[in-house]
Amino acid sequence: MEAVEMTSLKRPHSEDDVGNVDEIKRQKISEESSKTGSNSEQSVDIVTEQPGKPLLEDKKDDILNEEGEEEDNELEESDEEGDPESFADMMKHGLIELDVGITKFVSSHKGFSGILKERYSDFVVHEIGKDGHISHLDDFSVPVDDEEPSEEIFTVLSNEDKQHLEELQLFKNKETSVAIEVIEDTKEKRTIIHHAVKSLFPGLETKTEDRDGKKYIVAYHAAGKKALANPRKHSWPKSRGSYCHFVLYKENKDTMDAINVLSKFLRVKPNIFSYMGTKDKRAITVQEIAVLRITAQRLAHLNKCLMNFKLGNFSYKNHPLKLGELQGNHFTVVLRNITGTDDQVQQAMHSLKEIGFINYYGMQRFGTTAVPTYQVGRYAILQNNWNEVMDLILKPRPGKGYLVKCREEWAKTKDPAAALKKLPVKRCVEGQLLRGLLKYGLKNIVSAFGIIPRNNRLMYIHSYQSYIWNNMVSKRIEEYGLKVVSGDLVLKGGTAVHIGEADVDVYTIHDIVMPLPGFDVIYPKHKIGDAYKEMLSADNLDISNMRHKIRDYSLSGAYRKIIIRPQNVRWEVVAYDDPRIPLFNTDLDNLEGKPPPILPTEGKFKALKMEFSLPPSTYATMAIREVLKMDTSIKKQTHTRPY
Repeated sequence: MEAVEMTSLKRPHSEDDVGNVDEIKRQKISEESSKTGSNSEQSVDIVTEQPGKPLLEDKKDDILNEEGEEEDNELEESDEEGDPESFADMMKHGLIELDVGITKFVSSHKGFSGILKERYSDFVVHEIGKDGHISHLDDFSVPVDDEEPSEEIFTVLSNEDKQHLEELQLFKNKETSVAIEVIEDTKEKRTIIHHAVKSLFPGLETKTEDRDGKKYIVAYHAAGKKALANPRKHSWPKSRGSYCHFVLYKENKDTMDAINVLSKFLRVKPNIFSYMGTKDKRAITVQEIAVLRITAQRLAHLNKCLMNFKLGNFSYKNHPLKLGELQGNHFTVVLRNITGTDDQVQQAMHSLKEIGFINYYGMQRFGTTAVPTYQVGRYAILQNNWNEVMDLILKPRPGKGYLVKCREEWAKTKDPAAALKKLPVKRCVEGQLLRGLLKYGLKNIVSAFGIIPRNNRLMYIHSYQSYIWNNMVSKRIEEYGLKVVSGDLVLKGGTAVHIGEADVDVYTIHDIVMPLPGFDVIYPKHKIGDAYKEMLSADNLDISNMRHKIRDYSLSGAYRKIIIRPQNVRWEVVAYDDPRIPLFNTDLDNLEGKPPPILPTEGKFKALKMEFSLPPSTYATMAIREVLKMDTSIKKQTHTRPY
């Protein structure tokens, strides 16, 4: 089957069409009215979530499939949300798919329109563990052992006691201890208070003291407090695994935000949590989390006080979770108000199931503003033009009000201290770079840039690699279609090898990989290998020497399959009248005993409900793009609602 060229069409619209920010950020897809030639393709627009946190090599989908190694990201989000006018203005300068090499389709059906993420509950993601098990929240019960504290630990302390204990725990006052009077003095009551303090305020120890004929539970920091020696040390039961694993169900919240909320309520550091992959915000997601030495009982108690979170399926194990240790994610997606005929839908979904989609890096990989992340990687870091790095990141452009003022101040004065004064959020990329410039001076930009966390810095280089890969895979599809040809690459035991003429019929297009450029990869032995060299040379890079004098910025490269065929593909077209009602039950709905929605046989609107599983490091938007024949860039959005 030959690849189909995407026709990129624009619909003119005025800024008056822009709604509120939440509406603008909603992913919208609408049918284009223009046509090109007899076999016209409909270009469909989608507004994706903005990419607050930076992306890593082969790590994050713009819709929800980030896996692989990742370090803690300490930067605040500096995405360009602002008032609707500034966001719309910014999008005028944004990227479209053509800019980042996304130009081909592999299916031949005619595209149709629909609305993605009209409601965040229209996009549900279930994590697939390394054993192939799909995570579901279906059990709120807490495992009980002989040493499990009672529910009374949550009520035995007064609010005043809790405030004093928290201040002691966090060293917020000069007191070395907090004494809690035992009003109803019994051994059982004292035991509950001991358990409550140690369970709810990790790091504190307790002992019982007599003072003027009254019993007190005294809480204190154990470390270095010899004057309070020989406390009865509270220990985690030896028979219980050190890690409590649980399923986290969350709505409209990304994984790191969720963990920060949990750690705040539990009064612990976020780094005691572990997970296999992060999930995006505007969706309902279900994933496994592990936490060190926090009881299931304490975690379950959070269900009573947290919004948009539910925790369940608790178990104790002896190991944490590791990033990338999973098979992928299972998606349930509703595309509302579709215009396609039943025949179009069937053709599109059968093609997705049997052939798949081009494994492009999605638009979020490249940023949403006038300065794409790959440009910083290409023109600046890899070419050692550090002044350009500084100028590109701090270049004036539309965005949040305080970022606009900060960048304008920098453009006028080149004074990092003055620019920082305009920036209330210092932990964004701009703030970190300015702090580095303030510390090291304008003549040592390399060190100043190094203040930015490593993952954020590498984002720029990985974005450039992704940019090259997208362009090269488009050329590969254009030149050879879906045929396997001599000189293509496949992986054997993790090692890339070239296919000879005699082996062409042994492999299918689903076996073929292409390299992200680097010093530790090989390239195809056909026209596309030459195309890599030409594209890198045009950027003043030597394909045979991809090492950088700064080790962090050397590109080792990697391999990526060019076509992904989703697994467990299912779909149905449903009718509905009210765009506000959900079209299927979530895990939480089922746990709460809600009946499935009753949908009419015929309704005002049609929706396509689709399910599929994807491996790590693939972009769900690219699968949906193949179904609808759309441009997924924010710039190609339309702002008018179809209802």
